[in-house]
Amino acid sequence: MRHFLNLADAGGEAIAAILGEAMERKARRAGWPKGKVDEDRPLDGFVLAMIFEKNSTRTRVSFDLAVRQLGGSSIILDGGSSQLGRGETVADTARVLSRFADAIMIRTDHHHKAEELAHHASVPVINGLTDFSHPCQLLADMQTVIEARSRLAGTRWAWLGDGNNVCHSLIEAAALMKFSLAVATPDGFGPDPAMRAMAAAHGQIHFTADPAEAIDGAEVVVTDTWLSMGQDEGESRALAFAPFQVDEAMMARASPDATFLHCLPAHRGEEVTAAVIDGPQSAVWDEAENRLHAQKALLMWCLGKF
Repeated sequence: MRHFLNLADAGGEAIAAILGEAMERKARRAGWPKGKVDEDRPLDGFVLAMIFEKNSTRTRVSFDLAVRQLGGSSIILDGGSSQLGRGETVADTARVLSRFADAIMIRTDHHHKAEELAHHASVPVINGLTDFSHPCQLLADMQTVIEARSRLAGTRWAWLGDGNNVCHSLIEAAALMKFSLAVATPDGFGPDPAMRAMAAAHGQIHFTADPAEAIDGAEVVVTDTWLSMGQDEGESRALAFAPFQVDEAMMARASPDATFLHCLPAHRGEEVTAAVIDGPQSAVWDEAENRLHAQKALLMWCLGKF
């Protein structure tokens, strides 16, 4: 059973294959209407069930379109309108959806829900975002970097901001795919100790409270919102994170041709300035589009198509 709750569930070799498949399929569709189905229709007749307990734009649209372009179809359940919202257990939901769908994607608050869903499902389960990790985002990020820089291994990345779910998956990606990473977070806002322990086994990942130290010479600069969905204490967090804003002066410390990434949605004037995210070094729109292509390849991998 090929679940995908974290990048390590696939491993480096499979991730490389997923990224290769994503880029090949993207290239073959150049100039096509978005709704046209891929010629080989590899998921013809397959159904993807999607559970959304958190708001979504890119994850919802990209997964829905991904399975359609592959020849399959989707069923979308919102937490508030499904029986999950009325107290049905995750285990029972997993058992039922496994009878109706060939794969399940969940976007939820607590990571243990995704783990429990995978434990009881008899079909592959994909993590579309939890409070602990966001592996689908990192697939798109890595694809974007390969397209922009023609390589992934050996690149130098910098993360500025919160040690959140995206940061966790970035640490995992660096460890698996052999690129260097500097993680800069304010004191008290670092990543989970388990992720720091993973990083300790790889000499190319280090942590700092100095954003300038992290970004100096970086080829890829990544940030995210300072306040994730469901969090409070916005004012105190804003004060702690203010020195980590990616503005033009901060970006100038990176490599002259550095690529800027942000998973979106962005708050211009907070974690990043408009001049950076809308500037020539930004690849955020390619990054957003690549959610579609990377997830098409991921679905095929989860369903054993390569």
